[in-house]
Amino acid sequence: MNDELKIEIKKMALQNAYEYGGETRDKIILGKIIGTKPELRNKVKEITDDISEIVTQVNQMSLEEQRKEIDENFPEILVPKEKIEEREGLPKLKDAVYGKVVTRFPPEPNGYPHIGHAKAAIINSEYAKMYGGKFILRMDDTNPEAERMEYHAAIKVGLEWLGVKFDLVKNTSDDMEIFYDKGIKLINSGKAYVCTCKREDISKNRRERKPCKCSTNDIDKNYRNWEKMNDKFKPGDAIVRFRGDMKADNAVMRDPVLFRIIEGRHYTLGEKYRIWPSYDMAVAIEDSIDGVTHAFRSKEFELRAELIDAILDALNMRKPVQGFFSRLEFKGMPISKRIIKPLIEEGKVSWYDDPRLPTLEALRRRGIKPEAIRKFIMSLGLTKANTLAPFDSLEAFNRKFVDASSIRLFMVSNAKKLVVKNLPLSSIEILNHPVNSMGRRKIDIDGSFYISGDDAQTIKIGTQIRLLGLGNISITKDGNELEGEFTESSKTDDILKIQWVPQTTAHQIKMIIPKTLFDNDEFNEESLEELDVYTEPHYLQLKEGEEIQFVRFGYCRKDSQNQAIFTHK
Repeated sequence: MNDELKIEIKKMALQNAYEYGGETRDKIILGKIIGTKPELRNKVKEITDDISEIVTQVNQMSLEEQRKEIDENFPEILVPKEKIEEREGLPKLKDAVYGKVVTRFPPEPNGYPHIGHAKAAIINSEYAKMYGGKFILRMDDTNPEAERMEYHAAIKVGLEWLGVKFDLVKNTSDDMEIFYDKGIKLINSGKAYVCTCKREDISKNRRERKPCKCSTNDIDKNYRNWEKMNDKFKPGDAIVRFRGDMKADNAVMRDPVLFRIIEGRHYTLGEKYRIWPSYDMAVAIEDSIDGVTHAFRSKEFELRAELIDAILDALNMRKPVQGFFSRLEFKGMPISKRIIKPLIEEGKVSWYDDPRLPTLEALRRRGIKPEAIRKFIMSLGLTKANTLAPFDSLEAFNRKFVDASSIRLFMVSNAKKLVVKNLPLSSIEILNHPVNSMGRRKIDIDGSFYISGDDAQTIKIGTQIRLLGLGNISITKDGNELEGEFTESSKTDDILKIQWVPQTTAHQIKMIIPKTLFDNDEFNEESLEELDVYTEPHYLQLKEGEEIQFVRFGYCRKDSQNQAIFTHK
């Protein structure tokens, strides 16, 4: 473990101990450090002993000693924390003029869109609406090795489903010639140079804050090397670096990459270009030329703000106001492609629409409404505090949208037979919704029913039960198959009220129940439950994608004629 990481862990341990009476625990600090540095997930065993040693040192200090060390080395710990407040609407923008605000959402088409993309798109679109401004969708497509038309299309479909509308849609790669022009200007002004050092030497120099030999090359040599990047140098042989400050505490400023050679085939431009701008170069130039006034992105990019301003200053270009917000993830539902892709390849999840995932396709398939996602995201506001939300916080918003329009149907699992004698009816009509005007449905009955196995276990001879919407039944036989008689009694107090399905017309479906995908960073092998259940034949008349509330079970989405997905309670 390097010294910088040890310092970060000690800071976390001191903060947690001081906030909780002078003591912290190994597991808490391990969770915190992995939460801020996900790349350490694969090194848990390597860092556990060091964390334990640091936690022991901190716990042996008195509260006064902890406070003294915080004052001397980590005074920022004592700055009042930003509170996460549920609110409707966003805070006012700095230097905003109504009608002049321009925001943008620049996703990279290298994967399927997820809840984090939804947050960025919604916040930026809401600000444009709030100020009567313009909103741009800009596909950040300057890494042909990772990007595909499949992802490009998926992002557009996901945003359309969310109801996010744009005033302009463009690709970053539309402006390749502009990037080249700006890159040459930086080289000619001495603000950039071509570096041909080996990757490991570049990394070592950046760690040690030392300039490399290439930084002393004159403008003519840099320009010649730029020309060689077009046809002679191979990928990895040369990069263009911004002349920042190799002594800077902000490591981003230590002569970062502006251009690199990539020979992958671009999904729209083919092999027309082989020198591609870095994210920092592309976003700086694009935001400026697109007229973006307020550029918001997740806070992992916050340290890059200084670099983006520096690039635009070096080119005498207009700078947008930069703002940052926390990433949005759900507990146990990772959004990282590095985690999701292997799960698909190993067959642990079916695809990007697997209802256990936080992708937009998965949320749609699970039955989460786009209106609920928007309300949920807006309730979080623009906080920079880490947002690792429980999924049920989104469910609470979704419930408000699905309840009013969800038809109520009966469904039984682990079905047991019940034969009822003396039924006075051959059919009944039941309300499709207890409150709203959604009509009625007719159910034919002949005395043979399926009821839930859980209910059947509690029923004994002499028990009186009530079949919902039908009437009271006195049980005359229990066991594997129940028998009973219809009774005219209208008594409902202290009687088990259960749902039912006619045997003769029952429709069997598979019920998919998604659960938490990861428990404590371990894949949950029990994260997908499948039940064979029976429901009413009316299910077949519903459209695919319709939301249903199965009585005494929960809200579900019709996935197909033979399958439904549990949304939530």
